[in-house]
Amino acid sequence: MPSRREGSGFFIVMQYNENMNTNSSPDYESYLSPFTWRYGSPAMRQIWSEAHKRRLWRRLWVALAEAQAEFGLVTPEQAANLRQHMEQVDVPRALAIEAEIQHDLMAELKAFAEQAPLGGKILHLGATSTDIEDNADVLRLRQSLELLLEKLSGLLMAFAEKIDAYADTPLMAFTHLQPAEPSTLGYRLAQYAQDLLLDWQALSQARQELRGKGFKGAVGASAAYAELLGVENLPRFEQRLSELLELPFFPVATQVYPRKQDYLVTCALAGLGGSLYRFAFDLRLLQSPPIGELSEPFGQKQVGSSAMPFKRNPVSAEKIDSLARLLAQAPRLAWDNAAHSLLERTLDDSANRRILLPEAFLAADELLITASRIISGLQVNLPALQRNLAIYGPFAATERVLMALGKAGADRQAMHERLRQHALTAWQAVQSGGDNPLVELVAREPEFCRYLPEAELRSLMDASQHLGDAAERAREMAREIVKIF
Repeated sequence: MPSRREGSGFFIVMQYNENMNTNSSPDYESYLSPFTWRYGSPAMRQIWSEAHKRRLWRRLWVALAEAQAEFGLVTPEQAANLRQHMEQVDVPRALAIEAEIQHDLMAELKAFAEQAPLGGKILHLGATSTDIEDNADVLRLRQSLELLLEKLSGLLMAFAEKIDAYADTPLMAFTHLQPAEPSTLGYRLAQYAQDLLLDWQALSQARQELRGKGFKGAVGASAAYAELLGVENLPRFEQRLSELLELPFFPVATQVYPRKQDYLVTCALAGLGGSLYRFAFDLRLLQSPPIGELSEPFGQKQVGSSAMPFKRNPVSAEKIDSLARLLAQAPRLAWDNAAHSLLERTLDDSANRRILLPEAFLAADELLITASRIISGLQVNLPALQRNLAIYGPFAATERVLMALGKAGADRQAMHERLRQHALTAWQAVQSGGDNPLVELVAREPEFCRYLPEAELRSLMDASQHLGDAAERAREMAREIVKIF
């Protein structure tokens, strides 16, 4: 990221620790971000670590030197000398230099040059800071998206397994948070999976369309490289760098790659967060004892409350909603960075991008980790599903009765009114805490029995059969997921 310091003292007082992946311990006397250790995976933290960023910078410097060697600007020996020391990042040494010069990229450049004195003489020839930093950022975006896509594909496969297992399991569906008509648990899960499949497609597209800044210098006009190579050689030179880095470049850039790209990436991340938010929010509702149909896994020694020993709070689902709410704000900040990138660039995105990009990916990473744990260990309370269907299902089943009575020649309006009256009576009984008497009221209604036998009326009042093609649609979604992954 851009390197003019917002105050280099941060690096002087900070105890360097490569994201908890070393043998050293964090400094618990200083602020630690929850993303340093609580949220996200070690793999995602490594991508956004200080050491990995500097290794990518060095990789870009080496690629630049190797391309320049092919054009006769530097010697193969100089390029080889740089490659030999490319992985030997020494963050404490670079921070010590930065304390003096107050420029992080130049400090890393000087530390690299000390290790590779032959190649160090030609480091950064023709480049500006963002030729290195911005391309490194895009490489990190790509690595992060690939990690998320891998985890999302695993989550979708876990959903497919549950969808298939519960495709035929009836439940009471809700609209407006009120009991509506029956559906199946597999079909409900398929709706979440369908959203996540759209997110997988959006993230895949974001990954596919990533572009680096390229090597275009201080304002994007490649003037310094033109002085070194001649204008006629610039297209071939940048194409060679694109090949060496396996990274396509924007055809046009300013000092930085278009910040619109950050906006599009964070929108895809926020979309994923929205899908998981909805799943987690529904789970929180369904885990409440009055419904009690589903619950997240709860460890044998897990403590639900410090005050109430009986509590089984949906803390994992609540964490998903909390972090997804944070992730939803990322596109707003990325929008500001893109819209306020005045003329050939300003530096007012630098500080917040150091937070925005890693934390957006770490939040998304934690969402997928937690959602995978929930769906793999999802607790299904079949008696609760059956209880709620028994209480509320008969109301929905009256639609089946009305259709059957109409087919048998009854007056549709008269039958509707009789069903309505019985339903109101039954609803009062349910609201008073009693059993639902609607099946008996319908099965023994003389007007209905003139057209249909009691046994058929009872069969029609079985709401578990009023499911349409929900089960097959659920299985089809599971098959589509399995076919893709």
